[in-house]
Amino acid sequence: MKTEEEYDVVVVGSGAAGMTAALAAAHHGLSAVVIEREKVYGGSTARSGGGLWLPGPEASTYLKHVAGDEVAPARRDALLAYGPEVLAFVEKHTPLEFVRVPGYPDYHPEAPGGLAEGRTVEPRPLDVRRIGADLETLAPPYRAAPNGMAVTAVDYRWLSLGMRHPRSALTAVRLAVSRFRGHRLTMGQALAAGLRAGLRRAGVPVLMDTPMTGLDVEEGRVVAVRSGARTWRARRGVILASGGFERNERMRREHQDLGTEWTVGAPGNTGDGIVMGDELGAALDLMDEAWWGPSLPLTGGPYFCLAERNLPGSLMVDGSGRRFVNESAPYVDVVHVMLGRRTGTPHLPSWLITDRTYRDRYLFAGRAPRTPLPRRWFDAGVAHRADTVEGLAASIGVPAEELRRTVGRFNGFAASGRDDDFGRGDSAYDRYYGDPRQRPNPCLGPLLKPPFHAFALVPGDLGTKGGLRTDERARVLRPDGTHVPGLYAAGNTSASVMGRGYAGAGATLGPAMTFGYLAALDLTG
Repeated sequence: MKTEEEYDVVVVGSGAAGMTAALAAAHHGLSAVVIEREKVYGGSTARSGGGLWLPGPEASTYLKHVAGDEVAPARRDALLAYGPEVLAFVEKHTPLEFVRVPGYPDYHPEAPGGLAEGRTVEPRPLDVRRIGADLETLAPPYRAAPNGMAVTAVDYRWLSLGMRHPRSALTAVRLAVSRFRGHRLTMGQALAAGLRAGLRRAGVPVLMDTPMTGLDVEEGRVVAVRSGARTWRARRGVILASGGFERNERMRREHQDLGTEWTVGAPGNTGDGIVMGDELGAALDLMDEAWWGPSLPLTGGPYFCLAERNLPGSLMVDGSGRRFVNESAPYVDVVHVMLGRRTGTPHLPSWLITDRTYRDRYLFAGRAPRTPLPRRWFDAGVAHRADTVEGLAASIGVPAEELRRTVGRFNGFAASGRDDDFGRGDSAYDRYYGDPRQRPNPCLGPLLKPPFHAFALVPGDLGTKGGLRTDERARVLRPDGTHVPGLYAAGNTSASVMGRGYAGAGATLGPAMTFGYLAALDLTG
């Protein structure tokens, strides 16, 4: 039986972009509904670190440097003009509170306008009692913290050091004790649940297990969203915030020459909004891009490496046995080099090489220092171990003499504290996930003590970055610059305001929320 409902605004997708859009619409006097294809809400937001990069106009020079000329100045300016307003709006209308992540640098702090102290904020831990029944339908995290600990981004930095630093031990003890204070959500779990609580308070329905199957157009204007036999008419407009296309094998092969096996994006991100916008004549941008990151292709699914590459006693090589990149650089930049996006020369396969000192000191892919690595990693060829560098080279199929020379040269850099080949440790970002007790460079430590390990690294991602071209009001644009009446897009359904760059932690979610908010504001006019 066909059914039809009518709202001012219909939002597709229940991540941060969609929920912020619906919340803004409701608090500006519009009726709104959110439809979500999955049986849980939160999308990639719930799987994320939950950080937000939302500075004001003072970041204009820096954002221009990062985003480049591919991004219209009006879009960059809109993000910076409204970002702080969005943060204040969300704090006012949800149970969320945000705090600055201390010392977390912009990803390019030495660039014009960059800040070594950073601009990222994250949600404070959120008591689940403020979420109620919606906790049951919250999408799970990418990887749950052990024993129900409420781990924040700041905590992760120190936990990655294992027991190497006094603050690491204090953080572990504090988190263990905090479990007795009751269940609290952090990172993307807190952000998604807090936004959902705001929607419930505002009376905005979130309809799950409701995949979009079509858009209705009348007289050239998008007027409704369909899901099977159900239709939601939109008096003002439709906002597409249904995520990227990282789980769409066909689209990834077509635009990126990669598959879906290495993404950690939400399972429901199959590019529905992008496909339907494209069918209506929308322009597409940045379809070859993603929020890349070197990842371990573990047997249970990819593991996105964040701190592992920055810690001393590790280096990366390609099939030649040579280093090819600053291992501690921002993750998007490292994969650009792995894929050869700028030089035309890819560096695949890629390997992370470590020694016993590294494994004795630091957390690795969630494994505590000194603990044995799973046998299945070795059986699958993800991990290799040998008592000599030459033996390790034979195991991973790289020239032994070249790998020995690479390790020897790197050990010299570790002794001097200066990486003359790639400048590892020169940037404040490099050093953030380094070891403060490692001198003279917190990112550089020698590889001397057997057994040596090699771990396969692949070009994984947090989600795709390209999508529908939009303007500063989040309106979907055609190739000729005119907009598709009644259609808006935000989050990874739209091409990123970051261009091919990445300004800092939260430069995915912050703009997603801002342009969702701006779409709602435009619809109130």
